[in-house]
Amino acid sequence: ALTVRFITRRFIGDYDPTLEMIYRHMAVIDGEMVHFEILDTAGQEDSLQIEEKIKWGDGFAVVYSVTDRCSFDEVMRLCFLINHLHSSPKRSSSSEQPPVVIVGNKKDLQFDRMVSTEDGENLSKALKLPFYEIS
Repeated sequence: ALTVRFITRRFIGDYDPTLEMIYRHMAVIDGEMVHFEILDTAGQEDSLQIEEKIKWGDGFAVVYSVTDRCSFDEVMRLCFLINHLHSSPKRSSSSEQPPVVIVGNKKDLQFDRMVSTEDGENLSKALKLPFYEIS
C-alpha cells in the first residue's frame, strides 16, 4: 500500500499484501528526474531469497507495522543484513552504504498499537538511521 501510494498519490485499500511486485516510476526529486524501480516484497522470504533482494537494491525503506510487534522485531535483522551485504568486499561498487530509512506504518491505528513511537525512535538512534511514522 505504501508503494502504491507513492506512485499513484492515492491510497488503495484493496490489494494483496502477499504479492511481490516490481514497480517502475519516474519522479522529479530536487529538480532532477529520477527513475525508480521499487521491489515491494511480500515479506515472506527465506534468508537466501531476502539476501538476493537486498543485493539488488540501491536504497531501502525498512517498513514495519506499529500493530505487529514481530514485524518491528525484524527491523534490526534486516538493517544488519543490508549493512553486511553492501559492505562485502565482493561488491565491486563503492564501499558507500546505501540509504536506509526505518518506517513505522499504520500510525493511525492507535488502539491496535503494539510498538510505541519511542520504540521506533530508540531503534533508529541505535542504528543511526532516519525514522518516520506514517499512515
